Amino acid sequence: MNTRKASQCLRPPTQINDHAACRKPCKRKRGPPTLSQGLEPCARKRPWTSAVPAPAATEEETVDYFDGLPDDLVVSVLSELSSSADRPSDLISALLTCKRFHVLGHRPLVLSKARASCIAVRAKSWCDSAHRFLKRCVDCGNLEASYVLGMIRFYALENRGSGAALMARAAIGSHAAALYSLAIIQFNGSGGSKTDKDLRAGVALCGRAAFLGHVDALRELGHCLQDGYGVRRNVAEGRRFLIQANARELAAAVSSWPAWQEQRRQATSAAGVTSPRCCPLLSDYGWSLPAPEPHPANQFLAEWFGARGGAAGEGLRLCSHRGCGRPETRRHEFRRCSVCGLVNYCSRACQALDWKLSHKAECSPTDGWAAVVGGAATH
Repeated sequence: MNTRKASQCLRPPTQINDHAACRKPCKRKRGPPTLSQGLEPCARKRPWTSAVPAPAATEEETVDYFDGLPDDLVVSVLSELSSSADRPSDLISALLTCKRFHVLGHRPLVLSKARASCIAVRAKSWCDSAHRFLKRCVDCGNLEASYVLGMIRFYALENRGSGAALMARAAIGSHAAALYSLAIIQFNGSGGSKTDKDLRAGVALCGRAAFLGHVDALRELGHCLQDGYGVRRNVAEGRRFLIQANARELAAAVSSWPAWQEQRRQATSAAGVTSPRCCPLLSDYGWSLPAPEPHPANQFLAEWFGARGGAAGEGLRLCSHRGCGRPETRRHEFRRCSVCGLVNYCSRACQALDWKLSHKAECSPTDGWAAVVGGAATH
């Protein structure tokens, strides 16, 4: 007598043959049969696969061409970036792109070519990391970093010796701004007493900076020759240096002609003038040129002392030319205006620039100013 299992009796006859045709017997759990076991086919489960096969990766997709670039080529590109960047974020954003850029971006070749605008530090962002970055650029031979850090240490951090040494390091490398700053220190005896002034050394440093084309140095040397200050008086030669300074200033203004025209249009519209009047050619003789862009070092000093109430200490004054930022290192170090006695300047160049930019319209005689102790006349 044929006997069947209970599970076979519950399945339809059409599925019994399918169960017998399986390659491997179905493994069922012991116990009473369930409804799903009797109604589902007993075929073995297979993994699901897509009907369309995935395309095989091509050789171009598997090769990383960036990793194949030589380090010298990447360093050359980063060096070009650092030498042409308009702001520090241009270089920093590139260094944060990937680890390789971060490592190669700190090579001496990249940091040594960073321009002044690339290493410009704002006073509100000054911290130990910014100090270390500038010091690293100095160690790599960057003259701009030597000058900027030297100015910050000498005037802002009051580390006179270290600041002067860094500026001297930049001056040895024929950095015009550093030569001019050292000339101002010699003219004023900054960091020392009044007897530490060395007018001849100041004129020599100023002459070297003027030879390199520094506009403020040309103007300072011209006034020194006209006044006989630290050098034998020569009015004609001094006038020639002043004309040369104005010509260079004019060339810089013409190079940024659209921005200058827009500035003049806004100034004339604010004054209620429909068309600007004709002016002579040179700025020292009447032409109102736009104020030159201050160097990042001078901008840092102006922001640093501006955040501290506009004073470097008790009884110490700042240069009245807003693009300078240099403070006094001792009382009555800077010269005062001979007419009003309300403004003071670190150099004749700053006095000449501020006179034509703003002080000419503000200066008026003030009674009793001569009674103030110290301060030589300038105008």
